[in-house]
Amino acid sequence: MRMSMGLIGRRLLGGAVAGMALAAGGTAFAELGQPAPWEVTLQQAASPVMENIVWFHNFLLVVITVITLFVLALLVMVVMKFNARANPVPSRTTHNTLIEVAWTLVPVLILVGIAVPSFRLLFLQLDVPKSDLTIKVTGKQWYWSYAYPDNGKFEFDSLLAQDKQPRLLGVDNEMVVPVNKVIRIQTTGADVIHSFAVPAFGIKIDSIPGRLNETWFKATKTGMYYGQCSELCGKDHAFMPIAVRVVEDQEFASWVDAAKKKFASSPANSYASIGQASR
Repeated sequence: MRMSMGLIGRRLLGGAVAGMALAAGGTAFAELGQPAPWEVTLQQAASPVMENIVWFHNFLLVVITVITLFVLALLVMVVMKFNARANPVPSRTTHNTLIEVAWTLVPVLILVGIAVPSFRLLFLQLDVPKSDLTIKVTGKQWYWSYAYPDNGKFEFDSLLAQDKQPRLLGVDNEMVVPVNKVIRIQTTGADVIHSFAVPAFGIKIDSIPGRLNETWFKATKTGMYYGQCSELCGKDHAFMPIAVRVVEDQEFASWVDAAKKKFASSPANSYASIGQASR
């Protein structure tokens, strides 16, 4: 009976997951660079930092699941074994050295096991390696401005484009970076506190007026990646997306050459027109 109930439970769980996948049109799992309907996982990792974040997330999920099941088993055992009917004469034991040592030592060991990979991940995020490209990101009400100090004196604004997909994430001018290069992001705020966040790269850092914060990422896959301001910055907080296009080195060089001409005279030109010019 136990085996049949377990089999039924597994089939019900599998059916529920399959139903979610069908309801979402086959997109129940994370897409590259953007959120998906009915998403049940983190976005696909596209940087070494995000790969470590995903691993740490999954590791913690296993740990908390084991702890929860263990505590549940103890509660069931207590209810079944030490109720008044099953145990009419309660024990008067007041101390148990083994149990007291165990419930002190085991949590300490669990926390140490969590702390070691946690500190390793924090060090990976905060220790900016030697960069191949620096981009200055300025958060404004309510859009982003990007400057490429390593590639010449040009800067452009990136605003929400209502006619672009995905909805509320498409922009007129995308930030463009080369693939497999260390990108250092230096960010500040021009007016209020914003937060520059791109989930697929595992980056999220505050853009604070009067302060220059920095983070980094190394995109390992070409494509489009989206993020948003993650700090409540005002009435249009929900309408200042981040769009990062990761391209090959040759395409990036062509984009830079075109961007120097386009944005030097007219910052409002779109990436689409630059892309056409570069081709």
